Amino acid sequence: MQGNIKVFSGSAHPTFSRRVCESLGLPLGKSKVVRFSNQNMLVQIEDNVREDDVFFIQSSCPPVSDGILEMLITIDALKYASAGRITAVIPYFPYSRSDKKDRPRVSITARLMAQLLETAGADRVLTLDLHAPQIQGFFRIPVDELIAAPLICQHLSRGALADHVIVASDIGEAKDIERYAGRLDLPVAIIDKRRYADNDKAVARELVGEVAGKTALIIDDEISSGGTLIEAAQFCLSRGARAVRAAAVHGVFSGEALTRINNCAIASVLVTDSLPQGEAAGPKVEQLSVAPLFARAIEAIHDGTSVFELFR
Repeated sequence: MQGNIKVFSGSAHPTFSRRVCESLGLPLGKSKVVRFSNQNMLVQIEDNVREDDVFFIQSSCPPVSDGILEMLITIDALKYASAGRITAVIPYFPYSRSDKKDRPRVSITARLMAQLLETAGADRVLTLDLHAPQIQGFFRIPVDELIAAPLICQHLSRGALADHVIVASDIGEAKDIERYAGRLDLPVAIIDKRRYADNDKAVARELVGEVAGKTALIIDDEISSGGTLIEAAQFCLSRGARAVRAAAVHGVFSGEALTRINNCAIASVLVTDSLPQGEAAGPKVEQLSVAPLFARAIEAIHDGTSVFELFR
C-alpha cells in the first residue's frame, strides 16, 4: 500500500473528476495551469504529494493535443514532486483508434501515447473500454481497463426490453455486443456491410437476424461522427424495425454529430460520462455516470485488491 490517496484533475473534464472525488469522499487536489502568450504551458501542483498514491484524471476531448500535453506535464510535475506512485486515469484514451498500421508510412499513435505516458513518469494507467484490446500490449506498465457493459446493461434493464433486439452496426462489433446480449438475454442481429473497390464508403447489404416489428438497440463502443449509427438505424427501419435506440460507452460526437442524431429517427442515445457533453447534447442523449466505478477501481488499486471483481 502506498501513502494517502490524492486525486488531481486536468482541465478536460473537471466535472467527472469531482464526481469521482465525491464517490471517494475525498477533496480534489489543488493544481494550477498557466498558459502563456507564446502558447507554452506551466503546471504547478499546489498540494504536498510526497510518497502519496496519486491519481490524475484527464479524458481525451477537444482540444485533444492541449489535453495530452497538459497530462504529460502534470505527470512529470507529480513525479518530481516525489509522488509515491502516479496513476494516469484516462476515461477515454487518446488516439485509441490509431491502434494498427493499416496503410503505408503511418504512426501507430496509440502506441506512441503509451510510450509518452511512461516517459512522463506514469506508473500505471486506469482507463475505460479501449477501442482495441491490443492497446494494453503497447504499455510496459500495468493497465487496468474498466468495462462499462455491466452498468449500461443494469441501466437498460430498468425499462421494458421484451421487444428489443441488440444490433451490431458491422461484423467487427459482433463479438463486443455479446457481453450485452448475454447480460440482457436478448437476441442479436448483425448488419453485413461491404466496401466496394470503386467506393471508399461501406454499404449495408444484409441483416443477419430479425428486427421486423421489434425495437433495434444498436450497441457500439463509441459514437464519433454519428454516420455509422444513423446509417445502421435507417437500415434497421427499412427492414421493419418498429423503433431504434442506441447505446455506446464513449459519446465523442465530433463535428455535426449531435445535430444529425437529434434530427434523425433514433429515439434515444445512452452514453457514459467518460467525455463531457453539456446542455448542447440535446434531448435524445442520456448520460450514465461511470465515476462511481472509477472511484471503486481507485480504491482497489490503492488497497491492492482485485479490479476484476468490479465487473461481477
